[in-house]
Amino acid sequence: MIRTFTTGLALAALMGSGALAETIEVQMLNKGSDGARMVFEPAFVQAAPGDTIKFVAADKGHNAEVGKGMLPGGAEAFKGKINEEIEVTLTEEGVYGVICKPHFAMGMVMTIAVGDADVPEDFFAGRVPPKAKERFQEQLGNL
Repeated sequence: MIRTFTTGLALAALMGSGALAETIEVQMLNKGSDGARMVFEPAFVQAAPGDTIKFVAADKGHNAEVGKGMLPGGAEAFKGKINEEIEVTLTEEGVYGVICKPHFAMGMVMTIAVGDADVPEDFFAGRVPPKAKERFQEQLGNL
């Protein structure tokens, strides 16, 4: 009887901890609600470790992937296929820079801050087109 009770508590604890994680939906769009072209909506997400980001291919021709060098140490990079949804569970705290590869030069980028995140000094170390850098800087202002 005690063994069943202990197992039940452990199971409830495991189920309860999973319930705390959220799934946050991000749309990949040709035109955002504010009229801006080639956007992720929302463009900035504050997430907790363990949250899942679901990138929805609302319009054709987009993907979601981590920009080169734009992720926290220890985090795994991800790269979605064009026209396909991708779900990513983020466990490492820090800042993730997400791009749409085909529309990167047009500024189709977004920022995900997981946990207590600061902008890394080398966030813009790689090649970042001017429009993308401008949008990233706006998004990073949310930290």
